[in-house]
Amino acid sequence: MHFVQSSAFVIGSNRLIGSKNTMSNQFTFSVSSIGFDENYRPADNTRTTTNFANLARGERREENLRNALNMINNSFNALAHWDNPNADRYSVELEIVSVEIKLDNNAEAFPSIEVLKTYIVDHRTGERTEGIVGNNFSSYVRDYDFSVVLRNHNQARESFSVPEDFGELHGKLFQSFIHSEAYQQNFAKPPVICLSVSDNKTYYRTDNQHPVLGFEYEPNESSLTEQYFKKMGLKVRYFMPPNSVAPLAFYFVGDLLNDYSNLELISTISTMETFQKIYRPEIYNANAVAGRVYKPNLRNQDHSLTRVVYDREERSRLAVEQGKFAEEAFIKPYQSILQQWSASS
Repeated sequence: MHFVQSSAFVIGSNRLIGSKNTMSNQFTFSVSSIGFDENYRPADNTRTTTNFANLARGERREENLRNALNMINNSFNALAHWDNPNADRYSVELEIVSVEIKLDNNAEAFPSIEVLKTYIVDHRTGERTEGIVGNNFSSYVRDYDFSVVLRNHNQARESFSVPEDFGELHGKLFQSFIHSEAYQQNFAKPPVICLSVSDNKTYYRTDNQHPVLGFEYEPNESSLTEQYFKKMGLKVRYFMPPNSVAPLAFYFVGDLLNDYSNLELISTISTMETFQKIYRPEIYNANAVAGRVYKPNLRNQDHSLTRVVYDREERSRLAVEQGKFAEEAFIKPYQSILQQWSASS
């Protein structure tokens, strides 16, 4: 894929955003982006299990993308209803941000992270403003942790357990990127990652209500995902936005409710709830709204399907393959360097 060095956003083209020495003389991050629209085609180094890449393949790729983007815009306008009588004032533009890491000058860059960045277009004023970076989160090293390390660790065990250092390297790599000059020079605020709730936890609605995020929920216990993201330096809160049927998990660094504007939060909600309706319709496109006590159920038959085709079986299968790729291309070749850096950081 051709990289265009430019400070301007180019629809349908990659652009190099920044490359900085962020960890030591052997570690360099580089960041690139590409517009996510109905013409989007995944780059060669994009994780094929990445949610947006899954939608952009096959005979119905353009229809898939068009329908998904329409869902996002409709959701955004429904939430940003003030001074918006026709529910058409805003649209959301998305940018896929890819992060690569090089461990020395001679090494081949390894695709470490992919996230989404939102932009908000106000058709009344003509303004285009930045939303939130993060949203969706994809990582080859996370695939390695969950599909290789965790699987191998539990292969001969009678009961499930987690290795003591599980997620340590991934968490430190992520935090190094967030605190790097490459990140600071290109993103104004810390990331917010929005995920689905866990189907093996119970969530209890509290009395805390935010005008955009909606009612807050609290889980009955911590999940493995929470613990994994905690090592990335991220806290989590659960909210069910207005017009939604289930809470979403918001992972963040600072103060979720005060660090971001209502429109910024809406850009994340509308984007990620749309994806969840496509990926997990049993939960997020259910016909019944979550009550005060909520237990997500991926076997729920009382739900509606979107007009977007998504291959969940392929995604599960490829996660294992991509975890093995990370092991062979990144973990094993640089094992001693990574262990030394992780232990000293």
